[in-house]
Amino acid sequence: MLCWHLDLVDADGNFDNRDHLRRLDPGFYRGPAYVHWTMTMHQRATGWLTHAHHLALRESLFHTMARYHVACPAYCLMPDHGHFLFIGLEARSDQLKAVAWFRREWNRLLGELRLQKQAYDHVLRESDRERDAFAAIVGYILRNPERQQLVEDWKDWAYTGASFPGYPSLDPRLEFFWTNFWQAYLAQSTL
Repeated sequence: MLCWHLDLVDADGNFDNRDHLRRLDPGFYRGPAYVHWTMTMHQRATGWLTHAHHLALRESLFHTMARYHVACPAYCLMPDHGHFLFIGLEARSDQLKAVAWFRREWNRLLGELRLQKQAYDHVLRESDRERDAFAAIVGYILRNPERQQLVEDWKDWAYTGASFPGYPSLDPRLEFFWTNFWQAYLAQSTL
């Protein structure tokens, strides 16, 4: 398992490793990378998760996907953190830049609150991308509200979804989501 924390990264993908944890080589986050990102509120702050905030964050997520050539087959916002699975669509996809830009936008939306200084990432290996393993990772992300006993069925959690530019109706709650997602991926991916 390849797991590291992401330092604050500027919009160009440059970061400072002084006094921080070691990082994977930036190449692990480019091109066809599949990365599960977890972003936590500073001091586990709550109270920010509202319908209006979710809509604004979805818009920022959508622009991140379009700007950095990535797709998000699953995300889940929890009261004090968020999970996002990003997949690169092109050789020029760069998730370090995407996450830096997205976090900057999210911090802007949070007003007085802030995200923790570092995001946690899990870069999926080839074995993690196999059908059952990938489904387990997506299930882990989507079932967070069940595990925290916020809802009985993750599908009832209002703050979960997917983001793929050009495909606004993709929703992991829908029966044919995966068929539609992979068709969109094959249509848009240049890898």
